[in-house]
Amino acid sequence: MGVIVLTHRWLGIAFCLLFATWFASGIVMHFVPFPSLTDAERFAGLAPLARGAPFVPVVDAVAASGIGDATRVRLLQRSDGPVYIVSAPSGVRAVHASDGAGASVESPDLALAIARNHARGRGLDAARAAVLARADHDQWSVPNGFDGHRPLFRVALGDAAGTEIYVSSRTGEVVLDTTRSERGWNWVGSVLHWIYPTVLRSNWALWDRVVWTLSLLALIAALLGAVLGIIRIRRRGGLIGSPYRGWHALHHFIGLVSTVFVLTWIFSGWLSMDHGRLFSRGQLTPAEAALINASPDWKTVPPVDGRPSIARDVEWFAFNGNLYRRERVGLDRQILVRPNGEEQEGLTAQEVGALMARLATGCSTPLALAENDDYPAQSVIARSPVYRARCGDVWFDIDSADGSILQRLDASRRAYRWFYRALHTLDFPVLMAHPRLRDVLVIGLCALGLVFSITGIVIGWRRLGLSF
Repeated sequence: MGVIVLTHRWLGIAFCLLFATWFASGIVMHFVPFPSLTDAERFAGLAPLARGAPFVPVVDAVAASGIGDATRVRLLQRSDGPVYIVSAPSGVRAVHASDGAGASVESPDLALAIARNHARGRGLDAARAAVLARADHDQWSVPNGFDGHRPLFRVALGDAAGTEIYVSSRTGEVVLDTTRSERGWNWVGSVLHWIYPTVLRSNWALWDRVVWTLSLLALIAALLGAVLGIIRIRRRGGLIGSPYRGWHALHHFIGLVSTVFVLTWIFSGWLSMDHGRLFSRGQLTPAEAALINASPDWKTVPPVDGRPSIARDVEWFAFNGNLYRRERVGLDRQILVRPNGEEQEGLTAQEVGALMARLATGCSTPLALAENDDYPAQSVIARSPVYRARCGDVWFDIDSADGSILQRLDASRRAYRWFYRALHTLDFPVLMAHPRLRDVLVIGLCALGLVFSITGIVIGWRRLGLSF
């Protein structure tokens, strides 16, 4: 018992402030997510494709990119003309559609022009825009999803909202935006909650080990506290009492009331850093990836003609050995052109089923996901269906809009959804159907955890005052 008491006491002193910041920042994060460029913002900033001059064939653009395993090619209108963006698991590169020359962005002036055009498309004031920096990382561009675009140009618009836009030096795309309000709230939200200072988060492996270890020690402290809290319960006249007085008694009582929430929340928070340690990561197997990401024969792509188009984003991709072209003509509308020239809105269940038959054995007929599915997935086009094929114990979710695999759910990954996301964000389907109730629960429970943490801070402070 003495070991449990001492371990809980000193772990509590070491982590009480971190507990408090986790609960407080969790409330902020519920309402203000980490800065990102939404699909609506990205699409609004795109210009319609200008097709006045002839383009080099797609196959030549792929060859000019030097990417031998290209799986997707996109055509976008940039301020310096149309460009092909060639992508593959090995990387991404942009080439000019006019002559196939490299189209990476090295000039701050070009980055500024791209940011201004994007801002104007969204109706933002860009009259005072200026390039602030060109860097691999800053506080808001640390996520790994930007690795293929580094270094990034950061452009301040100088508008009333304090908007800053990030331009990829690899492709010239706008990949991120932030506002003064988002940055301010995230300093007391995501940055504190995820222990996200740039110097640490820019080294993913180090950040992963540090936060996983801290979360595990915090979980141990909470578990030992729960054990002590239950053992120290006293009954007086049929009522539950505590042997403690003052702040210790308050800590004991609030701890008993919040034990289930605190333990499940700290445990699920620790699982957010699992990254394959206990649960599967939901990644395709090498055999599955080889089939899904097989590079197509780009020679079969018809040349891009010069006729006018209302599309703002054109993409060629392979699905089950066939090449498709999709033209994004609206935020929630696209035209998908099949290999035979037939136009449709997206892949059909039969086309998805044909791929699944090659990918795995015993697959069910793909069915469109319901909006309230327990394991949700969302298409890149708002109203396009996502098809789920169940292949024995493994489920695959496929986006009908662009053929991408959105989720690979084995039993371990499905369990992880409940142990992590549901317990940590309370996104249980019944609560997602009642968002106001979910808001109240998130705020109330995190506030209870914050008060509990404050009592621990006071006790710890007084203990240190007695000891030193």
